[in-house]
Amino acid sequence: MVQYDVIAVGAGHAGCEAAAAAARLGSKVLVVTMNMQTIGQMSCNPAMGGIAKGQIIREIDALGGLSGIITDKTAIQFRMLNRSKGPAMWSPRSQNDRWRFAEEWRLALERIQNINFYQDMVSSIIVEGNKATGIITATGETFKAKAVVLTNGTFLNGLIHIGEKHFGGGRAGEKAATGITASLNALGFRSGRMKTGTPPRIDGRTIDYSKMEEQKGDVNPGKFSFSDETRPVENQMSCFITYTNSRVHDALREGFGRSPMFNGAIEGTGPRYCPSIEDKIIRFSERERHQLFVEPEGRQTIEIYLNGFSTSLPIEVQQKALNLIPGLEKAKIFRPGYAIEYDYFPPDQLHHTLETKLIENLYFAGQINGTTGYEEAACQGLLAGINAHLKINEREPFILKRHEAYIGVLIDDLITKGTEEPYRMFTSRAEHRSLLRQDNADIRLTPLGFKMGLASEERYNKALRKQEQAALLTEFMKEVNITPEEANPMLVSRETDALSVKTKLHNLLLRPQVFMDNLVSVSEPLSAFLSDNCISNDVIEEATINIKYNHYIEKEKEFAERLNRFEDIILHTDFNYHDLPSLSYEARQKLTNIKPRTIGQASRISGVSPADISVLLVYVGK
Repeated sequence: MVQYDVIAVGAGHAGCEAAAAAARLGSKVLVVTMNMQTIGQMSCNPAMGGIAKGQIIREIDALGGLSGIITDKTAIQFRMLNRSKGPAMWSPRSQNDRWRFAEEWRLALERIQNINFYQDMVSSIIVEGNKATGIITATGETFKAKAVVLTNGTFLNGLIHIGEKHFGGGRAGEKAATGITASLNALGFRSGRMKTGTPPRIDGRTIDYSKMEEQKGDVNPGKFSFSDETRPVENQMSCFITYTNSRVHDALREGFGRSPMFNGAIEGTGPRYCPSIEDKIIRFSERERHQLFVEPEGRQTIEIYLNGFSTSLPIEVQQKALNLIPGLEKAKIFRPGYAIEYDYFPPDQLHHTLETKLIENLYFAGQINGTTGYEEAACQGLLAGINAHLKINEREPFILKRHEAYIGVLIDDLITKGTEEPYRMFTSRAEHRSLLRQDNADIRLTPLGFKMGLASEERYNKALRKQEQAALLTEFMKEVNITPEEANPMLVSRETDALSVKTKLHNLLLRPQVFMDNLVSVSEPLSAFLSDNCISNDVIEEATINIKYNHYIEKEKEFAERLNRFEDIILHTDFNYHDLPSLSYEARQKLTNIKPRTIGQASRISGVSPADISVLLVYVGK
């Protein structure tokens, strides 16, 4: 029998990242998937990134993960969202070619020598002496390993709903995975049910785009990966925007009596921030219309994804409502929308490494932890794969803190607070978002990825060079003056006060109306400096943000440092909190259940008050 180091169960976004990370670090990895043809499948929308999610993809890339590279190679459109807001809110997003995305993931995994593949359904986990030591498949095959990473997505006892019809499945056209939930429940794990949904896919030949608003990509598109392996997308494809109306809503309401959402057929909790169209009509009944995005699924296909129209209504109701939407009057459905229920395991049963508390060397990543979204799954897979490799090689675990990465925020939220509904990342969840920008993910995390052995030395040196050049440009701006004669025509055109005396370039850049390209156009010394030092646009953007927002960034750093002091005060996981009667009863219950690693984590547990933290500090002090 072949002995593996790590087995990754599932080959979605989490499984792919987990397998790639562990294998590239040196582990011998087996990927077990129910269908070799759906590795890296985009189960829902053909897009990556977005609000906060784009930051996560850039963080994965900076650490040495592959999602950013795969995304760039298969992009058909790129947009930087929220440019009108501060840089902490800027979020990259791309439309992707669904087929090419899956193809690139499979090819990337096949190029990694340490990865092996096997097609079968995993039915149970082998546990020996409270350690996960392998898996058993539905056909009775046994595979042994030192660590197992479960990334089952929506497949665990998956149940698909379309109107009054429901049937087992983990995704349209694919069967559900059975056995694992029962296996884990028997070991003492708690499980629950969640629900998500997807919209109908449409024949693009039957759409009248002239009745819709065109949404083009950025004029000068960026990309996700900080590496030189990829280039910005060319020949971008457009998306389109249309809207529902009162007639559409009336048609949808006719089917509510047959909707699994309203007749009790669906028991799982759905995503609050990505509701179905029927849920929108109920929750936002005052709205006369809802925005829909018409998104191409790839360059070589006519299939279209109708973002914003997720539904589980009967097929005939879906068709009738679609044909009342401007531009979709003659639209034909390729595949109806549907809802899917699946098992998940409340993530407060995990350590910050994503290793389970009950069973050693068993890791959970992705929707099994109650999250939703490719990006959230991918970053969990990356961290689980890294930590599985580190654990079996007796190395220190890799844990990102909340002030270091959105990934750290996501995992800490899951472990500390748990989730009773599909968890989605937002910028508002990160209290240090001014520090956790998409532009500086390489500077923040590439040194960590390099130290671990996942990010290359070339990537590490590139991140250092970017940081050094940004600092050099900032100092230049502080030292070089510009005269009123040089600056005033530009300042007047930018509708800001003219100069009466010469001033530093740095001071002018602090003005909200003035940007680096404005100064380059009027300052020959600045233009020459950028040219002579081969300063890239990425460096210019980094320096500009650091100058314009320095006050906020420094305050955020001070705040993070104050909070981080609590993160360094360790709490023993075997401590009996019931021995401290000064703690509130709720605090004793919550602390016993979650077993926080630090005072900082304890302070973020719902029900643990500042007074309770004071008691813990006194105890630790003793």
